[in-house]
Amino acid sequence: MKATVLIDNITKNDLAAEWGLSIYIEYNGHKILLDAGTTGLFAENAKILDIDLAEVECGVLSHAHYDHADGMDVFFEINEKAPFYLRSSSYFDATSTASLENCYDYDKNEPESARYIGIKKGTLDTYKDRIRFADGDYELFPGVYLIPHKTEGLESIGEKAHMYIRKDEQWIPDDYSHEQSLVFETDKGLVIFNSCSHGGADNIIREIEMTFPDKQMYAIIGGFHLYKSSEEEVRALAGRIKATGIEKVVTGHCTGEEAYKILEEELGDSLEQLFSGFVIEI
Repeated sequence: MKATVLIDNITKNDLAAEWGLSIYIEYNGHKILLDAGTTGLFAENAKILDIDLAEVECGVLSHAHYDHADGMDVFFEINEKAPFYLRSSSYFDATSTASLENCYDYDKNEPESARYIGIKKGTLDTYKDRIRFADGDYELFPGVYLIPHKTEGLESIGEKAHMYIRKDEQWIPDDYSHEQSLVFETDKGLVIFNSCSHGGADNIIREIEMTFPDKQMYAIIGGFHLYKSSEEEVRALAGRIKATGIEKVVTGHCTGEEAYKILEEELGDSLEQLFSGFVIEI
């Protein structure tokens, strides 16, 4: 398996960077795009990296936020055939693609500050023929899976993060049921991609371990949404990640610079930094 980061917050070369994430993955002859960043910059970087997005077999949206979804229209213009897989969510009506455009940053103490952070309005209806919904544990290809959250009470994390959805004129804390992990079987063990890990990186590792109890865990790759977290919270998460026994942690995007430094202190050589152009081969 080979994964190339097309866009991340950080760049260490001549490639563009933005607040967003997009990763191109090659696995057993399959070509998969995980997320499409905030704009079309991921596609410009792909050209520089000599990656032909027209050859991508399918896309996967990790969750319904703009910084992972709003480049989808650029992808659909380049690639005329590949479907994009979204998670079917209990909060969203899968019969209406527009209902998935429903994520907000909302502080109940300052309701007037509510800010839309979901998929660009109208995108999913415009490209509804290219949208697919994954229910339950979904096998995308042999050895490749889309796995939903299985941890109870994630709405408490949504409330703390000021992330809500709007339903029946009510503000409801997001339980991240629209978030999914992309999991690969490799010779070294299972490799988990979860672009923001809103439900908690440690919870996600445990969810995948529970889903595949007979499989070895190897790596988790993606953002950990720690850029607003305290030092104590980051160190506590690092301890919980370490306790899972996962061998490799690759993170960036919404993890944040300060949180990354703390994770580096706690996780040592098992940790690597994502950036535009980063390549990992397993």
